[in-house]
Order: sequence, then C-alpha cells, then structure tokens
Amino acid sequence: MPTSVRLDPAVEARLESLARITGRSKAFYLRELIEQGLDDLEDAYMGAAALEAHRRSGEAAIPLAVLMEDLGLED
Repeated sequence: MPTSVRLDPAVEARLESLARITGRSKAFYLRELIEQGLDDLEDAYMGAAALEAHRRSGEAAIPLAVLMEDLGLED
C-alpha cells in the first residue's frame, strides 16, 4: 500500500546517507523502522490501554509475588 510521509529535512538527509552508504533503498529502512517501531508502539499503547481498563474495572490486582507463586516461577 503506497503511503507518503513528510520528513524533517535533517531526517531525510540521514536516511538518504544511510541508504547511499549501505546500498539499500530508503524504502527498505522505512519499512524496517515501521515494523520495529510498530511493535514498540503496540506494546506501549496497548499496555497503557489495558492498564487503564483494569483500573476502571475496579477489580483487585494480584501482587507479583502471588502471581509468580501461582505460576510456579518463584525462586
């Protein structure tokens, strides 16, 4: 799916330089950044959303030590 983004000129220059030096395309590096960055964004935002939903639910939290013991992970 074609997508366009506007980059700061300094970022564009860095991307262009990286592509030129390594012989790869700018598109290659943009795909890499998006794929790796999307994992991090999903972890951060979905984790925050889940925490907020739990807080709004009013359910009690399970202490980490209890959870680890229940899962057989205690030292």
